[in-house]
Amino acid sequence: MSYAAGAALQAAVYARLRDDPAVTALVGEAVFDAAPPGPVAGTYVSLGPEDVRDASDATGAGAEHDFTVSVVTDAAGFQTAKAVAAAVSEALTGASARGAGLTLSRGHLVGLWFLRARARRVETGALRRIDLTFRARIET
Repeated sequence: MSYAAGAALQAAVYARLRDDPAVTALVGEAVFDAAPPGPVAGTYVSLGPEDVRDASDATGAGAEHDFTVSVVTDAAGFQTAKAVAAAVSEALTGASARGAGLTLSRGHLVGLWFLRARARRVETGALRRIDLTFRARIET
């Protein structure tokens, strides 16, 4: 196993979300590699935690990366957050993403799948947050 492709995967996911027309139509340039400090007004997307496990086999080294992309909004209700979450999911796993898979600067992306989402109110109900978890299989 190697964690060598972790930074490459993060950079590719970030670039895909920053360049996706549907995501940028909803949040503009508010796609962050880390949650911004302090309160942020409006709606934004932030890359989050990652868990990695060995996925090496007889053909070579590899790893499975389970990573989270969060959508946070101060808009009332969950409709805005769900629209952005759908755009994020489509950007990473949808038909357009499959046609132009993520290009990593290190390693080879075998596949990228949506695993789950968790929607909830945070900060005494003032904000809505959806955490989307994806799995990437990378050969190194």
